Amino acid sequence: MQSKPSSKQIRQAFLDFFASKGHQVVASSSLVPAGDPTLLFTNAGMNQFKDVFLGFDKRAYTRAASSQKCVRAGGKHNDLENVGYTARHHTFFEMLGNFSFGDYFKQDAIRYAWELLTEVFKLPKDKLTVTVYAEDDEAYDIWHKEIGVPAERIIRIGDNKGARYASDNFWMMGDTGPCGPCTEIFYDHGAHIPGGPPGSPDEDGDRFIEIWNNVFMQFNRDEAGVMHKLPKPSVDTGMGLERIAAVLQGVHANYEIDLFQTLIAAAARVTKREDLLPGTDLAMDARSQGASNATYHEGRQGAGEDGDKADATKMYLGNSLKVLADHIRACSFLIADGVIPGNEGRGYVLRRIIRRAIRHGYKLGARAAFFHKMVPDLVAEMGEAYPELTQGQQRVTDILRQEEERFFETIENGMAILETELAGMAKSGNATFNGDTAFKLHDTYGFPLDLTADICRERGVTVDTAGFDAAMARQKEQARAAGKFKMAANLEYDGQATTFHGYDTLDATGTVLALYKDGAAVHSLSEGELGVVVLDNTPFYAESGGQVGDRGELKAADGIFAVEDTQKIQASVFGHHGVLKTGTLKVGDRVQARVDLIARSRTMRNHSATHLMHKALREVLGEHVQQKGSLVDSEKTRFDFVHNAPMTDAQIHEVEQRVNAEILANAATQARVMDIESAQKTGAMMLFGEKYGDEVRVLDIGSSRELCGGTHVARTGDIGLFKLYAESGVAAGVRRVEATTGDTALALIASTEQQLERIADAVKAPKAEAAERVSALLESLRTAEKELERLKSKLAASQGDDLVSQAVEVAGIKLLAAKLDGVDAKGLREVADKLKDKLGSCALLLAVTEADKVSLVAAVSKDLTGKLKAGDLVNFVATQVGGKGGGRPDMAMAGGTDASKLPQALAGVAAWVQQQLA
Repeated sequence: MQSKPSSKQIRQAFLDFFASKGHQVVASSSLVPAGDPTLLFTNAGMNQFKDVFLGFDKRAYTRAASSQKCVRAGGKHNDLENVGYTARHHTFFEMLGNFSFGDYFKQDAIRYAWELLTEVFKLPKDKLTVTVYAEDDEAYDIWHKEIGVPAERIIRIGDNKGARYASDNFWMMGDTGPCGPCTEIFYDHGAHIPGGPPGSPDEDGDRFIEIWNNVFMQFNRDEAGVMHKLPKPSVDTGMGLERIAAVLQGVHANYEIDLFQTLIAAAARVTKREDLLPGTDLAMDARSQGASNATYHEGRQGAGEDGDKADATKMYLGNSLKVLADHIRACSFLIADGVIPGNEGRGYVLRRIIRRAIRHGYKLGARAAFFHKMVPDLVAEMGEAYPELTQGQQRVTDILRQEEERFFETIENGMAILETELAGMAKSGNATFNGDTAFKLHDTYGFPLDLTADICRERGVTVDTAGFDAAMARQKEQARAAGKFKMAANLEYDGQATTFHGYDTLDATGTVLALYKDGAAVHSLSEGELGVVVLDNTPFYAESGGQVGDRGELKAADGIFAVEDTQKIQASVFGHHGVLKTGTLKVGDRVQARVDLIARSRTMRNHSATHLMHKALREVLGEHVQQKGSLVDSEKTRFDFVHNAPMTDAQIHEVEQRVNAEILANAATQARVMDIESAQKTGAMMLFGEKYGDEVRVLDIGSSRELCGGTHVARTGDIGLFKLYAESGVAAGVRRVEATTGDTALALIASTEQQLERIADAVKAPKAEAAERVSALLESLRTAEKELERLKSKLAASQGDDLVSQAVEVAGIKLLAAKLDGVDAKGLREVADKLKDKLGSCALLLAVTEADKVSLVAAVSKDLTGKLKAGDLVNFVATQVGGKGGGRPDMAMAGGTDASKLPQALAGVAAWVQQQLA
């Protein structure tokens, strides 16, 4: 290979090599493990072959090779908190692997590894050290006698983890199952790097880096811990692409390889911090000179202690660029594989990574969505090897942008609270962050606890997690109290089932079978007490299939119970949640159960319309439309479905037209109960992911036929009117529509009409012409704004010409410090650019004020930036007017909040420049 191959070339060379050895090159599997509940994410190359190794699956090939995408950012395998602080930790990485399923074994596996490393990759043999399990004489002999590795570079590692077979060189899939010894290959980065060989007291140093692990699965461990020889021993190997790329490209840290340098440059571009790129080199220099892996640029505290504060600060901020370069890979690949940011499971881990990236961008000065702009750079770098990334580029970009925009809405306030708290702690010497404040950041501003802990760690502060947990527990208790009608989620009931009569009537007589108060069974309820009532017969529909539970009233001889909600305690046991308004209610009482007629009627109309709308969506948008969730109540129907683009106005109108046509047809509704197989033969739509019993209810509404247990109108005409009033995206590839029917639809249309009338009155036009009039006014406003910008630019230019004469000579250069009038921040920069061109070798400080606010720009001609920095100049003035700023050495901007101090600050510029150039 060439002396410094690219990461792409290394990946391809690995796959080509093993293809030449008869291996089937297999595409990387998804980061979401298929059918493996033990894994949160794919974290090793062997994951997709796990069933093959266990004997549950058989492939058409017996040897394979792959470049597997992996994530270690959640569950047992979590490197997230180390990213940015070490040379080799990543959330996302690529594992190059070759596998044998009962084909070749130790001899060939070792020979292949050595041949690839020394003959293809051309690594010096004397730079490679290997380890073997202490009792694996076979592997030792292959390395020493056949490969020719000197005995002093073969290290036996025994049971060094405190138990039998608990060793760095003995691999186990779990407590039981396939396992066996392994041999690892280490690369020696040289004596100038601290650390010793594997097995030595200082093995945790960075001199000897493991680059390849060959696992020999030759035993099956039973429950008693006994090792049984496998009839067909197998091989599982793994080599991190990033690590071997660092070795082959002659660098020490993974972040120095070409792939990461490209992404670090992209991170600098999107955060407008290209000035930090030289700092990245400084950071790498520090690593190569022996900085500990565990303290790799840890925190800000040491910045400047060595007398070079600027370089130390650049190194510290440069870590944030590395974090962004790492996190864009994990986030993009996870989204491409179908993970969506959320509040639990994989979605929560993804959201954590995104928010951690945003926080590092915020630290670099980003104040608006930026992270998604790195996606094209990643696709250009890795899209060829992973086509799913190219195919999903737009979707990945859109989801990242949406998540960023949501978080940026709250991060400003959250960061202000966090910084204020940390500043106060620094003054008091307190090193423990308040748990209540950490919970407030989590609950109000969306800062996960680990994000707060990550920021605190940089300041040498720990978080009071016990206090956080206590605050969380208090909130949950309050939520339970507030959710008074949802308190019976886990009630214990062992008795007669409830018979539901609500398809035919809204009024029925029932007997109280059980009563609950505060989650416990009681014999009676008294006036004012919250509770749950179980009846033997009820007309109340219990929440199911997206339709909310009924509300209404239970009237007994001695009391009235107001039902606010109806939920299923068990499949056939209905719990009526509410409050006893008057008297008492006891187990055994007879009650008259009456459903709220108006609420039920509205809910039925909305539910029936949902079926018609679902069918219309499939007809208008395509057969791919599939329900992903719904909520039907008395006010609306909310329906989520699979579709990859926003609906157009024409599509929304067409869906409305089709549903209303069905309503006008006034067809009778028909419900039939039958076995599941018969239902399937009718062609009834069955919702993906739903669980159906042996018997199901097939519902025909208009031309729609679906399985549904909900309550519905007798005829489509009973719906009255259908209005689809909202369409939005809720997740990647999932859209949401909201609609209403009947009297609520009429009320919505009336409200819209009133708004249109007010708009028409405001623009002084008839309602039919209001839209055109508004468009004309907006166009006129845009024209006026352009003219205003032109006049401002002209004013700025004229002032610039006048200011040339005001420049003075200081220390041999032209200096101008002045205040302008009637110019905005953009115009201020334009004036500075023009003045620089006219004055030649010069330094400028220009200011404008609006109320108490000050905008500043400093400019320094490029021939002077070695002696005088624009950022230092602008900050000299900014700090005097209550602000701060920054930028490039030749141009920097700042703001302030105290305009009264501007004249004095400008007056001191000449003396300050004189001092800097002395």
